[in-house]
Amino acid sequence: MTEAGQRSRSGLPVGDLLTTGPVTVDLPVPETALAIGAHPDDIEFGAGATLARWAEAGCRIVHLVLTDGSKGSWDPNTDLADLVAARQAECRTAARVLHGDSAERPDDVIFLGRIDGELTDDEATRRDVVRVIREIRPNVILGHDPWRRYRLHPDHRAAGFVTLGAVVAARDPHFFDDIGPSPHRPSALLLWEPDLANHVERAAGYAQAKVAALLCHHSQLESTMGIDGEPPEPTEEQGASQSALSGAEEFAEQVAWQLEQHGRLAGQGPGEAFHLIDHI
Repeated sequence: MTEAGQRSRSGLPVGDLLTTGPVTVDLPVPETALAIGAHPDDIEFGAGATLARWAEAGCRIVHLVLTDGSKGSWDPNTDLADLVAARQAECRTAARVLHGDSAERPDDVIFLGRIDGELTDDEATRRDVVRVIREIRPNVILGHDPWRRYRLHPDHRAAGFVTLGAVVAARDPHFFDDIGPSPHRPSALLLWEPDLANHVERAAGYAQAKVAALLCHHSQLESTMGIDGEPPEPTEEQGASQSALSGAEEFAEQVAWQLEQHGRLAGQGPGEAFHLIDHI
């Protein structure tokens, strides 16, 4: 087959085989990035170090949280309205840690408010996400990989499919043409916790920011991060005792270990692995 013939067969809309080819490293830092998570802490788990690095380089980061986080407690007596309010406050605090901001930026943390555990890839939800994409006009969108095998939480699968469907609808003029603004096509989509990783964003120097942002989610310390209660603040006389900090330190070590494993996929130091889709 001629080279021209080979080119004519590339890039077909269906049929390409998945391969374990080269793993790319580091997109150009975008001007604006939109991270779409199912729950208030998912964005920090999936891409916290990447977002911290981009923010430091001048990227505007917008968080879109799809559910209200109302299932995020093991206590059957928890007041759900209080839990939802707490999780929103935690999310805003975590975003400020990643952004490096000292001031409140409510426009950069958006809550869609779907019920935790009941998220579906429906038209109304896609419409709402399309509106956000067209308004924010991000260069890069980050979200869940819905094809991750053996994924237990249904919201993570649904969030991934909502994101993919919204990316397609936001770019094309005949989807939701009644909501405006004009269509927008991002240059890249990064799916975290990928079933097939093909891209790594370097995280050296940003593990601490990722951990600090995650530890802002106080309501999730025990259930999600395995930390038995919030470590007390040590007094000057006591210093930072090993017993007081062991839970948070162990969690930080787990995060650092995971970043090392992700970076090795590309022969790098610490990193966050994604599946990159850059033909949108």
